[in-house]
Amino acid sequence: MERIAWHQYFMAQSQLLALRSTCTRLAVGATIVRDKRIIAGGYNGSIAGGDHCIDEGCYVIDNHCVRTIHAEMNALLQCSKFGVGTEKADIYVTHFPCLQCCKALIQAGIQTVYYAKDYKNHPYALELFEKAGVHVEKVPFHESSIDVKHNEKATLIIRLIEDLRQQGVSEDKLHYYEQEYIKLFNE
Repeated sequence: MERIAWHQYFMAQSQLLALRSTCTRLAVGATIVRDKRIIAGGYNGSIAGGDHCIDEGCYVIDNHCVRTIHAEMNALLQCSKFGVGTEKADIYVTHFPCLQCCKALIQAGIQTVYYAKDYKNHPYALELFEKAGVHVEKVPFHESSIDVKHNEKATLIIRLIEDLRQQGVSEDKLHYYEQEYIKLFNE
């Protein structure tokens, strides 16, 4: 079995953290790493003991949910709470950081921001990162990197489609299954 690449490994951690998100608008996860070691993680959610968006709905002011703390901030606050320094650390985030998180990451000494998906990438955030010497890099997450049976599943679906073709299933139905296969295994 081939080992998972470092970027995919840390981004997978962030994807798992995002599954804990209590925000109904966007689930985000963040993992802070130094010397290829995870030092903290966070997801967007409410304060400890507070009401959650999944239970009470989002509390939106000026088109922003103010009920939640962003994943990047939760990860930084975890470091602060436990006395773990963030100088020269990297962060892996499922989505491009917002402007406020951008500023916090710079102030915390984060040297590299890796993100999987573009999300309202603010031009000023990019400018601030550049001025601060923070490297920003998009690292798309490949779910297949953590699916140890990815190839076997893909092969099975191809065989099933071929069996359906031999059984005379309509071209429209086959085309539908082929498109679904492409969405599942090639995106």
